[in-house]
Amino acid sequence: MSFGPPPSIYTQSSVTAAAARDKRRRTWLLVLLALVLVAALGTGGLLLWSGDDDGRATRQAAAQSRLDVRETVETQPASTVGKRAFRFSVDDMSPGEHYEMPGMWATDKIFAKGINKTVVGLAVGTDASPGDEKWKIPLDGPICGYTRHVTVEHRTAVLYRSGTEEDALCDHVAFFDLDDGRRVWSHDFPVHGVGATPEKPRTGSLQDTPSVTLTHDTVAVTWGGGTIAYGMDRGTKRWSTKVAGTCHDDGAAGGGALLVRQECWSGDKDLPVDNWDFRSYKVRAVDPDTGRSLWTYSAAKGIRDLDIPSTDPPLLAVSAGDTGITELLSLGDRGENRATIRLQNGTYTGECSYEDYLVLDDCPTIAVGAGQVFLRSKEMTDKADKTISNWVIGFDLATGNSTKKFDAGPNSLLYPVRMSGGRLLALRESDDRITPTGLVSLDPETGEETPYFYFNLPAEAENFTLTDFNDVLVQNGRLFFGAKSVTGPAKDQPQWVYLALGIESGAEKNP
Repeated sequence: MSFGPPPSIYTQSSVTAAAARDKRRRTWLLVLLALVLVAALGTGGLLLWSGDDDGRATRQAAAQSRLDVRETVETQPASTVGKRAFRFSVDDMSPGEHYEMPGMWATDKIFAKGINKTVVGLAVGTDASPGDEKWKIPLDGPICGYTRHVTVEHRTAVLYRSGTEEDALCDHVAFFDLDDGRRVWSHDFPVHGVGATPEKPRTGSLQDTPSVTLTHDTVAVTWGGGTIAYGMDRGTKRWSTKVAGTCHDDGAAGGGALLVRQECWSGDKDLPVDNWDFRSYKVRAVDPDTGRSLWTYSAAKGIRDLDIPSTDPPLLAVSAGDTGITELLSLGDRGENRATIRLQNGTYTGECSYEDYLVLDDCPTIAVGAGQVFLRSKEMTDKADKTISNWVIGFDLATGNSTKKFDAGPNSLLYPVRMSGGRLLALRESDDRITPTGLVSLDPETGEETPYFYFNLPAEAENFTLTDFNDVLVQNGRLFFGAKSVTGPAKDQPQWVYLALGIESGAEKNP
């Protein structure tokens, strides 16, 4: 079997993976304590929407070059009856088997997924299992970073470790083609100690977590001590920056622009170890052609985390407490604060990726477009009839005021997925096991909801809608779900497991 013993290019022990994560977290706490002590001492293709779409968004998509990050606009299908378009599963997982599956991408013909130390590409329209790959890209070590972005000509990037050991350094980047699985180029890059530690680490557990993202003709890698940009065609180094002092580059967000997050450290001998006042964040906009900083935004002290759901327009998601994202900050063209959108103690919810992979712009239920940001509300239960429901709401990026509200209705939940031109694509999940789940389009101008297609998930895949554990992607008329990781059964019997599932309209496609 391709996933089980003897070891294959996919395989990684669940015990090994968990031990590595625990060790990194313990090391982080030790380094954090050391830093406080030091401080105290004074130290693509384009698909046109069939209705009256936002013309500006359509023209922007049509004007994209092959080296841009794709911004596709989906077509409303002729039939709202959904059918299975793709399945990827394994039927013989054993107890103790564990696979990290970072990164998921799709084109009109290929579904691709990262699996431990390889990237696999499978043909859409198939019922696939390990061994059915159209192509495989073997890497020297496990994938340790990825970007959700894909270029117009269907290329993307991952980071990977320099060896198979659990503590191997994450110090390589590969840029590859999703259509044919060709590795366009790969490079190694520098590493940096955790936090403000200047020494070069010898193991991955002591390393600052690197990140990779894409913007126009640029593959940008942050490695702690700075940022390196490579040209897409040949992988030529275009520019690099280094930071000094107590700040370090701590992730980048791409797409329509390039924003780099910096984490900065300061200290006071009276601060306890768990006081977040000694840590702060900055975000700088970077010219992808030259590496020159265009503007810098300094976030308030005490913020525990900062993600970047959108770079163009710039939108920051900040966590000021223990309850996840607390505010969204809309910035202007020069980094000035345009508006603050408060999530009202959890009334509105936005998720960003909080895995071992540093992907600042992977915020699966925060959608930005048409001058607005769209969020879902928390789930509400009607005390009278025990039905569950929520809504999706838009906020104006210029004022922070709420705009259109889309109610899910009883026994249904709405989740933003992504913008498609001037409309919002959302997942309508049924909670009564009778009404089908659906992919719908929400119009921010009219408040109209248009069905895309409806479908039922098999029992084995019902948890695929949970974005904490799965990737959700809409591309080329299909809705894909994919596991971020998978673990074998607890009982001593092999198990059949879904790894990914694709849904499309049942309408006949034109030849």
